[in-house]
This record gives sequence, C-alpha cells and structure tokens, in this order.
Amino acid sequence: MPTTLTIRDETLNGESLAEWALDVLTDHITVRELIRSRVYQEVQDFNRKSPEVFRGFIQPEGAEKTLNGWKLTKQRQLDWHKQFERGLEAFEKNQVLILVNDRQAESLDEEIEVGPETRVTFLRLTALVGG
Repeated sequence: MPTTLTIRDETLNGESLAEWALDVLTDHITVRELIRSRVYQEVQDFNRKSPEVFRGFIQPEGAEKTLNGWKLTKQRQLDWHKQFERGLEAFEKNQVLILVNDRQAESLDEEIEVGPETRVTFLRLTALVGG
C-alpha cells in the first residue's frame, strides 16, 4: 500500500512556497529516487495541463522567474530527464537542501524511511536552471 509523503518547498527563513503530496510505493526511498519521483510528477503534470507558469523544483531553460514560479518564454513540453539531472546536480552542489523530519540529507544514496509522519522539505538556496 502506498504511503503519501508531504513535500514542502520553503525559503531559508521558513516561508512556505508550496506543499503537496507524493505517493511512495515502498517503505524506504533514496534521496535520488525522491528527487526523481518529484521531478517526474511535476513535469508530467505541467506537460499534461500546460499552465502558463511552471511551479517546480528546477527552473526550466528559457524561463523567467515570476511571483509564483517560472514562465516559459516559449510554451513547450518539458523533458523530465533534463530536469532530473539538473536536480541531482543542484543537490550535489548544495544549491538545494533536503530536510527529512528536520534532518539534512547528506547524499543521493541516503535512504529515507517512509511513514505517515515523514516530512520532507526542499530548501532552495539559489535560482536553479534546468531543461
């Protein structure tokens, strides 16, 4: 049975930017798998709905920062693989911190125990540009 993780995006001062749910099918997930699942879901949602603004983890190439996300200068489908690779790079370069129950994840291969009370927070430290 899947477990639903609550994912929050926050600023360094604790301001909540977004909160949403991610279904996880196992009781353990690596940080790499977490990033992959998140990026895949948000890119698929964007590509299916084609909204004016992308509200995701990584700023797509050719997008301008807006109050609520990033507006693509030319409407197109996003490539989740490119977004995923940039997300991994951002984590490894400490441009984003991932907190699990208020403890910082240290590596992409670190396993996260998933349960009903597990809280995951993404803290963006710099503007992230991706695919």
